[in-house]
Amino acid sequence: MRAIAFTLLFILAEAATASTTVTLLHFSDYHSHALPFYSEGKEQQGGIARTIGYLKRQKKQGALVFSGGDMMNKGAPAWSDKYGCAEWPWLNGVIDAMAFGNHDADYGFEAFTRCKSAVRYPILSANAHGFPPYAVLVARGKRIGVFALAGPDFPALVNGPELRFRDRIEAARSVVRMLRGKEHVDAVVMIGHEHAAADDELVRAVAGIDVIFGTHSHLKQELKRIEGTTTWFISPFQYMTYISRVEMTFGNDGLQSVTGSLVPVDSAMPVDRMVEKRVAKMRRDLERDPAYTDLFRPFATLAKPMSVSDLGNFTVGIMREAAGADAALSTASSFRGELPEGPLDLETLRAAMPYDNEIVVADLTAENYTRLLAYARGRDGDSAAYISESPAKKGATVRVATTDYLARVAPGYRDFFAGTNLSASGVRIRANVKSALTLRR
Repeated sequence: MRAIAFTLLFILAEAATASTTVTLLHFSDYHSHALPFYSEGKEQQGGIARTIGYLKRQKKQGALVFSGGDMMNKGAPAWSDKYGCAEWPWLNGVIDAMAFGNHDADYGFEAFTRCKSAVRYPILSANAHGFPPYAVLVARGKRIGVFALAGPDFPALVNGPELRFRDRIEAARSVVRMLRGKEHVDAVVMIGHEHAAADDELVRAVAGIDVIFGTHSHLKQELKRIEGTTTWFISPFQYMTYISRVEMTFGNDGLQSVTGSLVPVDSAMPVDRMVEKRVAKMRRDLERDPAYTDLFRPFATLAKPMSVSDLGNFTVGIMREAAGADAALSTASSFRGELPEGPLDLETLRAAMPYDNEIVVADLTAENYTRLLAYARGRDGDSAAYISESPAKKGATVRVATTDYLARVAPGYRDFFAGTNLSASGVRIRANVKSALTLRR
């Protein structure tokens, strides 16, 4: 009898301390980078064949998989211009939910609707009209509530009268309340799509979010707890260079712990052979297409690699010279990649500078310019700025060259140019950089 009682007590004690771990995987800001590329000083990083191979294996082991959105990007790389959202259905049965990203509608809302109809996973946005606000997924017996948001800059970034947005904080509060109160989820997860600063603001305004997967800022950030909150944050950089992996461990009293790390997508990761063959054929067809052939012809040779910061500083320097300005600046978000040593083609430059911005010029008062500089130097991440100033003494007004995006769209920055006479130069910044690099060959 004592043995039976002891066994019964042991079983009850074990049940009381039993835990369940759910694995969450997340990538974001793929931007149609189907093939491996040069990143962080290394060749052969990323690639959708590796990513899908890894995700399929993890899916079989019970992981939940999410995309943070921005699955394509009009104008760069050429892949999405030719193939649109061809890869989206490849992820059917792999992705559990996707966030609606601003670039997902780059080719218009009608094209996006066709893309959406080709996938079986839900595309979420709690504050964008016409999207499901959240999804509830079950893994290892635990209910995981997942939602997404359109960032505060979406109205300026996304074209189309069909797309309307409501206040994201209000929407998030409503969703979390629904997930906690009606759906009775074990955890709440936000999968995108807004800048890191907006994520920080969100968790300070809305209680009850356990994990935020970073997107939109293209930030590389290992798992951390957001200071002063109980919310965890991790961000996988860009273009499938990394996958965020998070383990949520639950006990009888709910969520016990959150651990995780960034998983590099590189040559050590086995590929999905079928996807690899498909991508290779599509790449050959792209390079042979007369509409795109010129993009793959070298126009310059770099003696050494050019880092993102080197490219940013080089660009604002030639912007200032091209405009005959006293100063030039551009947000860090305009520069997304490095340039490798050796032959350089336009497609590689476009990948590093994917947005075809124009140089605009404005005369600012010295006081307004000083405040603009102080603001720019106080930013970090995507909203930081590269700045070039002439050594010549400035007068009562300062002639400033910048991008049409910074002067007209970028939150915070555009306020300094409101009411000024913005002059369009007709010069595209990427073409200006190409010419300057060609002269250096």
